Amino acid sequence: MNAIVAVDQNWAIGKGGDQLCYISADLKRFKELTLGHSVILGRKTLATFPGGRPLKGRRNLVLSRDPSLEIEGAEVYHDIEALLAQAPEDSFVIGGESVYRALLDHCDTVYVTKIAHSFPADVWFPDLDEDPAWQRAHEEEPLEEKGLAFRYVTYERVRPCI
Repeated sequence: MNAIVAVDQNWAIGKGGDQLCYISADLKRFKELTLGHSVILGRKTLATFPGGRPLKGRRNLVLSRDPSLEIEGAEVYHDIEALLAQAPEDSFVIGGESVYRALLDHCDTVYVTKIAHSFPADVWFPDLDEDPAWQRAHEEEPLEEKGLAFRYVTYERVRPCI
């Protein structure tokens, strides 16, 4: 399983139920990497998508504690084990914070967009640079968009997944 996330220099990922910023090049990369794959996300993350609708061209697997939740165009799971039984190995965990934390131990690759800025935030991704279970496998040259510097870093697990 994979995860994909955009973080600021403090590993923050959001504030007030939304991303910290929108970088068009990063959104394009997200689409290229996830198109044709299953994506795993929480209900709150789904609500941030245009119209609150599932992403097209992907199998949307939504994790929610609400037993009555039904979403047209998505599969809803109420517990991790049921989700893991159905999620393909090449799925992408796409957020939010609680979904990342619940499934990171099941991932072997994380695609991180590291933004060279510190934003006000209320949710964070675990700091993979400080976690001995992860190593940087690939790092691209810095890019810039609208004055905001960022780079793509791929992390690979060095210890076996659960």
